[in-house]
Amino acid sequence: MKKKEVEIEELCKTHYEEFIRAVDELRGVLVDAEELKSDLASDNFRLQEVGSALLLKLEELLESYSIKKSVTEAIKMSKICIEVLQLCVKCNTHLSAGQFYLALKAVDLIEKNYLKNIPVNKIKIVIEKAIPIIKAHVEKKVTTHFNEWLVHIRSSAKNIGQTAIGHAASARQREEETLERQRKAEEMNMYGMEFVYTLDEEVSEESPLKFDLTPLHRSYHIHACLGLQEQFREYYYKNRMLQLTSDLQISSSQAFVESHHVYLAQIAGYFIVEDRVLRTSGGLLSDEQVETMWETTVAKVTSVLETQFSLMRSATHLLLVKDYITLLGAALTQYGYKVGSILEVLDKSRDKYHDLLLEECRQQISNIFSNDTCEQMVMKKDADYESNVLAFHLQASDIMPAFPYIAPFSSMVPDSCRVVRSFIKGSVDYLSHGVNCNFYDTVRKYLDKLLIDVLNEVIINKVHSTGLGESQAMQIAANISYLERACDFFVQHAAQLCGIPVRAVERPRAGLTAQAILKTSRDEAYLALLNLVHSKLEEFMALTENINWTSEELVQNKNDYMNEVVFYLETLLSKAQQILPLDALYKVGSGALEHISNSIVAAFLSDSVKRFNANAVIVINNDLKMLENFADERFESTGLKEVYKDGSFRGCLIEARQLINLLSSSQPENFMNPVIRQKNYNALDYKKVGIICDKFRDSADGIFGSLSSRNTKTNSRKKSMDVLKKRLKDFN
Repeated sequence: MKKKEVEIEELCKTHYEEFIRAVDELRGVLVDAEELKSDLASDNFRLQEVGSALLLKLEELLESYSIKKSVTEAIKMSKICIEVLQLCVKCNTHLSAGQFYLALKAVDLIEKNYLKNIPVNKIKIVIEKAIPIIKAHVEKKVTTHFNEWLVHIRSSAKNIGQTAIGHAASARQREEETLERQRKAEEMNMYGMEFVYTLDEEVSEESPLKFDLTPLHRSYHIHACLGLQEQFREYYYKNRMLQLTSDLQISSSQAFVESHHVYLAQIAGYFIVEDRVLRTSGGLLSDEQVETMWETTVAKVTSVLETQFSLMRSATHLLLVKDYITLLGAALTQYGYKVGSILEVLDKSRDKYHDLLLEECRQQISNIFSNDTCEQMVMKKDADYESNVLAFHLQASDIMPAFPYIAPFSSMVPDSCRVVRSFIKGSVDYLSHGVNCNFYDTVRKYLDKLLIDVLNEVIINKVHSTGLGESQAMQIAANISYLERACDFFVQHAAQLCGIPVRAVERPRAGLTAQAILKTSRDEAYLALLNLVHSKLEEFMALTENINWTSEELVQNKNDYMNEVVFYLETLLSKAQQILPLDALYKVGSGALEHISNSIVAAFLSDSVKRFNANAVIVINNDLKMLENFADERFESTGLKEVYKDGSFRGCLIEARQLINLLSSSQPENFMNPVIRQKNYNALDYKKVGIICDKFRDSADGIFGSLSSRNTKTNSRKKSMDVLKKRLKDFN
C-alpha cells in the first residue's frame, strides 16, 4: 500500500502542472455551468410562462378527442341499430305483402351480418326471438299457398290433358290428310295421270301448354332457404302420389264409356305437369320418382281397361275408348313416357272388338237381305251410279251409261258393300296407331272372316230359304258374282286405309280367300236356281199326263204344255241374259234344256207309261223340234255362240233327240252296231233303251188294232225293233 502511495505521489509530482491546469479548467467549466444554469432557469421560467396556456389548450384538445371518440362509437352503434331496424321494417313489409322470399332474405341478412354485432342487448334479444317466429310463419304461409296450388293444379290437370290430347288429334288428322294426298298422287300416277304432290310447308301454330308452376317453384325455393328442402321434396311427392291414387279411381256413378275422356285426360294432365316439374324445378323430383308414378299408373290403367273392355258389348264403345287411349299415348309419348303396355291392352282386345263388329255387321247384312226385293236397281242420275256402282268398282265399262240405268244387281249388293266398307274402316281405325305399325294382313284376315263367316253365311241361308222363286234365286246368284267382283275393291280399300301401295295388293295371291268361297256359293246358288227351274219345268211338262201315249190319231199341232215351256224358258233366259254373266247364262240354259231332255227320257221310263206307239213318238218329236229351234235361236241371240264355239243349247237335248231318232228309225236294230251307235246314239244307255223299247208298240192301241193291215215299211221297222229288243235282252 505504501508502495502504491509512493507511486501515486511520484506520479502526481510528475503530472502536477498538468493537474493544476486541469483544475483551473474545471473551475472555468464550473463558472460556465453556473451561467448555463442561470440561463436554463431563466429559459425555463419563460417556457413555463408560455407553456401553461398551451397546456390548458392541450387538456381541452384531449377532452375533445375523448368526446369525439364517444360520439363516433355512438354514431356507429346507432347506424347498426338503424340498419337492423330498417331490415326489420323491410321484413315486416315483405311479410305483409306476402313476399316471403324477400322477408327471409332480410332475416338471413340480419342473422349473418348484424345479429352478433347489435350493440343494444334488448334489441338483439327481441330480434333473436322474432327470427324463428318469422321463419315458422313463412313456412306456414308458403305451405298453405302450396296446398292451394296442389288443389288448383289437380283441377287444371283435366284441361291440360284435354288440350294436349287435342293437339295430338290435330297432328294425327294432318298426318292422315298428308297420307291421303300421297295415296291419291300414287293412284293417279299409276293410272297415267299427272299429279304433283307437294308437302304442306305450313307449320302448326299450336300454342304450348300453359300452366303456372310459380307457386311451386316459390315454395320449393323458400323451403330451400329455410333449410327444409328435403322435407319439402318428401311432402310434394307424398301429396302428388295421393292425388294420383285418387285420380286413378274410376267413377262408379257413370259408365266408363261416358267418363273415360275425363279419366284419361286427368291422367295425361297429371304427367304433363310432372314432366314440367321434373325439368324446371331443379331437383324437386327425381327420374326414379316419376318412373315410379308412371309404373303405378300403367299397372292401374291396364287393369281398368281390361276390366272395362271385358264388360263392353258395343264395338262403337270399344273404338271410342281405343281412339282416346291412342291419343293419350301419342300425347304422352311426346313427353318421353312409354305407353307400350297400355297399347298392348288394345291389341289384346282386338278379337273381341272384331267379334262385336262382326255381329253388328251380321245384323245389318241380315236386315239388308231380308228387306231386299231381289229386283234390279234403277238409277235415275249419275250421283246414284257413282255411289252404288263406281264407288265399289262394279262397273262393266268406264263409259257412263244413259239414265235411267237398270243395274244387273239388286240393292243388296251396294248396301252390303257399304257395310263391308264400314267394317274395313272400323277395323283399320281400331288397329291403327297401336303397337303394330304394319297391320294390313290383320285387317285382311278379319275382312276374310266377315265375308266368309257373315256375308257368305247369310247368302247361303238366303239361297236355302223356303219360298224362294226362280227370279229371286237368279238375282241372288247375279248378286254373288258382283260381290265376288267387289272383293278386289275391298282389298284395295283396306290397303289404302292401311297406307299400302295399291300395286302391292294387285300382285297374284294378294286377293281374299273369300273370293273362292263366294264363287262356291255362287255355284250353289246356280244349283238352287236350276233346282227351282227343274221343279217349274216338271210342273209345265208332266208328260205322263200331257201326252196320249197310245193315241189312235196322229196330232200334228204342238202341245200347249210345250208352248208354256218355251215361253217360260224365253222369260228365264231373257232375265238371265240381263243380269248373269255368259258362263252362268250358259249353265242355266243348258241345265234347263238338259233337264227337259232327261224328263222326256224319264217319261218313257216311267212306270205309269205301260206302252206307247209311234204317234206318241211323233208328237214328242214335234215338241222336241220346237225346243231345238228355240235352243238354236237363243244360243245365237245371247252371244253364246261366239264364246262356246264348239257347244250349243241343242246339244243339251241330245239324249232325248237320239232316243226319238231311234224310236223313229226304220232300222232301230242298228243301235247295236258299234259304229252307228257311236255316231248316232252315243248318249243312250243300253238298259234304258231296252226298257223303253219293250214298251214300244208300232200300232194304234185300238180294239181292232191287232187286225189292222200293215204296209211293208211298217212291218220291216217292227221286225227291226223286235230284233233290237231281243238283242238288248241278250245284252242286258
